[in-house]
Amino acid sequence: MAEKDMAEKALEAYNDVFADIVNNLVFHGMQRISEDDLEQGRERSIYQGGKKLREQERDTSKYWRRNNIRIAYIGLENETEPEEDMPLRVMGYDGAAYRDQISYKASANGKRKKLTGRYPVVTLVLYFGYKKHWDKARSLYEALGKNLDSGLEPFVNDYKINLFEIAWLSDEQIAGFKSDFRIVADYFVQMRKTGTYEGTVSDVRHMHEVLQLLSVLTDDFRFQKIVDNVKKGEEPKNMSEVLDRIEKQGIEQGIEQGIEQGIETVNMLNARLIREGRFEDLERSVSDGAYQKQLLSEIFQK
Repeated sequence: MAEKDMAEKALEAYNDVFADIVNNLVFHGMQRISEDDLEQGRERSIYQGGKKLREQERDTSKYWRRNNIRIAYIGLENETEPEEDMPLRVMGYDGAAYRDQISYKASANGKRKKLTGRYPVVTLVLYFGYKKHWDKARSLYEALGKNLDSGLEPFVNDYKINLFEIAWLSDEQIAGFKSDFRIVADYFVQMRKTGTYEGTVSDVRHMHEVLQLLSVLTDDFRFQKIVDNVKKGEEPKNMSEVLDRIEKQGIEQGIEQGIEQGIETVNMLNARLIREGRFEDLERSVSDGAYQKQLLSEIFQK
């Protein structure tokens, strides 16, 4: 599980990818955030769970800074299946980030002084399912359902999640990505539309992390095998090369399995001939391939 979590975070942890996701999805393609504006966020927080202190961890988060001033704290959460409690989880993440801003120190005159300015907290939920739309709660009200008393409703603040269904992004939105995240998003859009994926020849900057992310999000570990089986400096340059290597791996595996199955079958034939005392047939089959096939057909079809 820890390795899967790390693989999910690896690509989005790059500032160029993180900034690209936010610029495209939040600011509709305007380049408001540069990768130099981002600083690693605090992704772990502690809360009281029953009688024990528990830890909650975001997938990926960054501080958006300008002139050493924090403008916002932005988090990304990756989901492959709809999650009913997502509004509650996001509330917990965002609440912890706001609680971190409540810190003071004593000034020279003895009065309390804020240690940090106040800044907004934003969480984006990236849903990578492509076989069905997100069909679970998108707000606190929906998560509470019938348990929300109508008399209390005016006093309960609703909390909505910022949900983006990656497989249902438009062609214009896909084209708006400038980083390697375009490769990931395009994969899920193609899978939703056609059930197959055709790679592009566009260069991939973070190939290792792209393949890792696709591997854990799709449970298709052929992507990870490409990473594992190449030496540094010999990685594929684009997704078209990746698919070529996957196809080659499949062919080689099929040949290898075929050879193994063939050897096993011949061994079974030889054992049968020895058991039946047919040593002349055994000797002839070793040097006569056509006769060996004839024996295989006669014995094993029976």
